[in-house]
Amino acid sequence: MEETEESYTNRKCSPKTRSLRGMVNPHNYHHHHHHHHQQQLLQHSNRIGFSNQKHYQTYPALLPLPPTIPMQLTVTSPFSQNQSFRPKTHLQEPPWKQNNTPLATSSDVQVPNSTVSPAPEGLRRQTGLPFRGKDGRRVVCATPQPLLAARRPDSGGIEGPVISLLANHFLVQFDPSHRIFHYDVEISPNPTKEVARIVKQKLVEDNSVMLSGALPAYDGRKNLYSPVEFQNDRLEFFISLPIPYGKSLLPTGETMDSQEKHPQLKLFGIKIKLVSKFDGRELSSYLSKEGDDWIPLPQDYLHALDVVLRETPAEKCITVGRSLYSSSMGGAKEIGGGAVGLRGFFQSLRPTQQGLALNVDFSVTAFHESIGVIPYLQKRLEFLRDLYQRKTRGLTSEEKNEVEKALKNIRVFVCHRQTVQRYRVYSLTEEATENLWFKDRDGKNLRLVNYFKDHYNYDISFMNLPCLQISRGKPCYLPMELCMICEGQKFLGKLSDDQTARILKMGCQGPRERKAIIDGIMAGPVGPTSGIQGREFKLHVSREMTRLNGRILQPPKLKLGDGGHVRVLTPARHDRQWNLLDSHVFEGTRIERWALISFGGSADQKSNIPKFINQLSQRCEQLGIFLNKNTIVTPQFEPMKVLNNVCQLESKLKRILRAASNNLQLLICVMERKHKGYGDLKRIAETSVGVVSQCCLFPNLGKLSSQFLANLALKINAKIGGCTVALYNSLPSQIPRLLQLDDPVIFMGADVTHPHPLDDTSPSVAAVVGSVNWPAANKYVSRMRSQTHRQEIIQDLSAMVGEILDDFYQEVSKFPKRIIFFRDGVSETQFYKVLQEELQAIKAACSRFPGYKPPITFAVVQKRHHTRLFPNETNPSSTQNQLFNENIPPGTVVDTVITHPREFDFYLCSHWGVKGTSRPTHYHVLWDENQFTSDELQKLVYNLCYTFARCTKPVSLVPPAYYAHLAAYRGRLYLERSDSTTFTRSASTISRPAPPKATPLPKLSENVKKLMFYC
Repeated sequence: MEETEESYTNRKCSPKTRSLRGMVNPHNYHHHHHHHHQQQLLQHSNRIGFSNQKHYQTYPALLPLPPTIPMQLTVTSPFSQNQSFRPKTHLQEPPWKQNNTPLATSSDVQVPNSTVSPAPEGLRRQTGLPFRGKDGRRVVCATPQPLLAARRPDSGGIEGPVISLLANHFLVQFDPSHRIFHYDVEISPNPTKEVARIVKQKLVEDNSVMLSGALPAYDGRKNLYSPVEFQNDRLEFFISLPIPYGKSLLPTGETMDSQEKHPQLKLFGIKIKLVSKFDGRELSSYLSKEGDDWIPLPQDYLHALDVVLRETPAEKCITVGRSLYSSSMGGAKEIGGGAVGLRGFFQSLRPTQQGLALNVDFSVTAFHESIGVIPYLQKRLEFLRDLYQRKTRGLTSEEKNEVEKALKNIRVFVCHRQTVQRYRVYSLTEEATENLWFKDRDGKNLRLVNYFKDHYNYDISFMNLPCLQISRGKPCYLPMELCMICEGQKFLGKLSDDQTARILKMGCQGPRERKAIIDGIMAGPVGPTSGIQGREFKLHVSREMTRLNGRILQPPKLKLGDGGHVRVLTPARHDRQWNLLDSHVFEGTRIERWALISFGGSADQKSNIPKFINQLSQRCEQLGIFLNKNTIVTPQFEPMKVLNNVCQLESKLKRILRAASNNLQLLICVMERKHKGYGDLKRIAETSVGVVSQCCLFPNLGKLSSQFLANLALKINAKIGGCTVALYNSLPSQIPRLLQLDDPVIFMGADVTHPHPLDDTSPSVAAVVGSVNWPAANKYVSRMRSQTHRQEIIQDLSAMVGEILDDFYQEVSKFPKRIIFFRDGVSETQFYKVLQEELQAIKAACSRFPGYKPPITFAVVQKRHHTRLFPNETNPSSTQNQLFNENIPPGTVVDTVITHPREFDFYLCSHWGVKGTSRPTHYHVLWDENQFTSDELQKLVYNLCYTFARCTKPVSLVPPAYYAHLAAYRGRLYLERSDSTTFTRSASTISRPAPPKATPLPKLSENVKKLMFYC
């Protein structure tokens, strides 16, 4: 949980993981293990479950459905819809190149997810990635790598007083000479991941001699790592496990109990083949900075260590990406709407300056509640709350769309027969249950309702609801009332505001509490040091957090206005905030022609509008901003329903513009509550009408606090072309070696926002912003483009940068001498690709102007990482003890010990964290033709954080990246029309051959194009 600055909202769900010069992070191999206690399978539970979750045994065991049900759904990975959270690694071959074993014929077997395989040859050639010959020795391709990430220019910065810190990195000591043997595992018929782990466990128990007494680590798929060599390079085994069959037909009248007394054994064939042998010498050499710069991180060895350290936690927890969740860590907590919050932890191996480190952090996420589908729908959808009281009700087409959206891609199991089979919901049937018929194996037509009565003596209650359709092709029906949501599924869908607030509250711990939780995880029964696996592989993981020193950068002096005079201010408070009580903004605007429209609101609320206009105008005046006390048009009062009707909304706004003689600077919109029509309003105002708008809510008009009015005034001023604050000592005076007053510099930011995880068709939206004034560098223009669905590389970057350079030239009458480019939202697996393609695009944009080749610095900015910094409580009995429960101060920078062993990166906490534990921002410089020193770049970034237009405090993210994020979010709003039904129409990710062509964004009006309308 993060600070109270205007929220830097959650966006792309691509995790930030470390990769070096385009190589893939081993941490991204981690697949989703839904672990399941061995005893459960041996006791023939009627489904796969989790040992740490509660079980439901309230339904009778009934007989199986006819075997005509085709099990095509099992091709899907348990979390395939969440691929946006975990980018595919470069080292995973595309599905059509994988040598998966053929589909098993028995219906209770799932096809495995994509297997981890060595890097495709093309990647090796491209990047010089070493690979191994048959003897396991590394062979390095002769082709040199075209691009290298920037090296650290010095041994770190020296400016600022030192602060003693702790980081949630735990040193991992390994024996470089110890060999690891990598085996490929093929299990037939293909089991689920849970079953595969049981098979592996039984294999190890029964075949100790053949496996040389080893306790190997297994990733649940194809990879097995052993600390000793097995007896042979190729081994074959057969293992029998008592697993209930999905289609086992029981004699009529036989109960579930008698089935349990006579379990049916299932036979698995296991083939094990030696793939390679490796040791830790290259990793040791890499970490100690020996050897050539271009030799990449030895991913195979790191991946092996990662599987080893994950083995025990993965057996006891639910795995989601690189995080593990367990109800033993404080229990599941209902957050409403059919979801529960589970506590867990994130773990990831990272190469750092101190050596190999395990980054462990506390984590909370939402899961679907494992209850019956009917009670789930009652909790999830308001209109079905009374379903049990109205069992005969059907669904309107709109309601059916909502139900389908809520259930699509969720895995369920049936409770009317004994099976471990799980089904993924594909859609709902067109017909209600009472009207459904299907053909049995003899081709005879059977009515579904009669079938359940005849075979199971079960009367279906909800006859008018549709059934779940769990196949893409043939009819494959499951009545909702006989299905339950499988446990351990990360919540699909967008959390409501209430759910989000509850999840954030679960994960909102102050520094001291969070540190105690992480220390508890490291020493606890499910943590990374809880098993014996580490000792088997000669690993030692410290249980002590890393001690290190940071530095506190000093705040810059700021320039504010004072009735035409400049006022100097140094933010001296501990949180570095400043106030404008007796000051003006640095540059106030004049707003002569403006209008107000309101939507909804009670008679009392509407009567507050004149008072609101008067007080806002006064507050603006106090801040040095002129807002005419009279609107150019009489305030318009509209009902909320206008926001549901795009055409009506557009005509109302255009009428206001005509009444203002087509000359309007600002439109203030007051709404009764948050509404999805907000996006339509912004799109219409900024593209069709050509006016900047500022929205606010009626409830806030009741109190009219000075702070609320000031915040509104600052946003309006920034949008109309003013600025709140400027640096007193200009950037050239602070970094004289590189920056000069006469040689302007442009700061650019770029971000891509992706559609919601359940949306598999909408375009992604890319935004680029650039500063257009120098040396103040506090006004930015933007460009937004839609692009291919979930494409992270900015496709039209060259054109966008070129247009911004044109704008810069028009404002400054020169092209920028240097380009400093901050790229937000890139996961570490994509560093190399982004550097290669986007740096080239920036250079191509410059080359359009004859002889123009400015030096470029390209830095990736990351907020979604798991490194946390804590004050080091050296003396707990100190009188200053209360300070240790506070966050690290603004300006705290760390560029040693926990940073990259070779590359130019640093952590900077530029803001004051009021709630929870501050998350420092990670800046990783991939390219630096400007040759910054550590001190220069850190000072530059920290200074810029004080120039954000919307608030009077330093923000957590460098403003160009922050503005790019806001602009990309605005572009996404343009696409999400309130009258569309994007999600319900969308096809399955698997069936769609390629993403559809991106719908272009509507063209911005010339009136707003050069303004910061997005802030």
